Amino acid sequence: MKTTKILLAGMTALLLASCGTHKTLMEQKPTPGDTPRPAADSTSHKLSYVQHISDKALYQKNVVSNLTFTVNNGRKDITVPGILRMRKDEVVRLQLLIPILKSEIGRIEFTKDYVLFIDRIHKQYVKAGYNDVAFLRDNGISFYTLQALFWNQLFIPRQQRVSEADMSQFSVDTHRLEVDGSAKIVLRDGKMTYKWVIPALWDQIAHTAVSYTSPTHGTSELSWFYEDFRPFGSKQFPASQSVEIHTPAIGQRPAKTLKASFELDGFSDAGDWEPFTTPSDKYKKVSVEEILGKLMNF
Repeated sequence: MKTTKILLAGMTALLLASCGTHKTLMEQKPTPGDTPRPAADSTSHKLSYVQHISDKALYQKNVVSNLTFTVNNGRKDITVPGILRMRKDEVVRLQLLIPILKSEIGRIEFTKDYVLFIDRIHKQYVKAGYNDVAFLRDNGISFYTLQALFWNQLFIPRQQRVSEADMSQFSVDTHRLEVDGSAKIVLRDGKMTYKWVIPALWDQIAHTAVSYTSPTHGTSELSWFYEDFRPFGSKQFPASQSVEIHTPAIGQRPAKTLKASFELDGFSDAGDWEPFTTPSDKYKKVSVEEILGKLMNF
């Protein structure tokens, strides 16, 4: 039971905090590709390159996959099976299951209007708007930002999608272009910096890095890594995703690093499932502060 509580807490902490951060870039194993890199001094080529990477997004409306979820709280790894269900512009849902029995122990659901966390073990839930979660509100985090991270896409904060007219908002870091052909797409938005790393000869986003710099609370950091790209329709989708979040020390609170990985298997575009969950009347609704207070001390 204690292991289940830690697992649910770690997953929720990661996902509720997952958009205010940046981490030192890690080496990725490149796979062959035939995408020409933009010339270092060509604005039009840079824009074309950003458009090309944007066009790598999936066409499918639904993504359903078996999931192996692992969370590390700094002391140990905890792993359980699960199911990932995503419907574009509607919901991202993660269901955690009891090994072997496969019954659900927890569910996290991100929709356009709210975040829902259901704890089946303790029969309680949290349902809150994005503006009710201070971290998400203060950093301009919306459903569409979270969706883009799970879907391996470029994004612009607070926007539903990236259009062709938006390409000029991005810049292409040319420092490594002439050295090894790798590229980095960058977007700055106030105190937030977003970076998408495309290694040499790799025609996909391999790493999304996000950082939030506060003059009083230091820099929070997120890294979201993508590997093991597999065919899904006419595109490629990463079957292996991992997340690392670092929050700085503030006052008496020590710095904290949380890690999680999502190993996916058996992609499907099945749409025969309901996108939204209504908690049972037997479940107790608790506050965001109550849950987050427990989560940050697990």
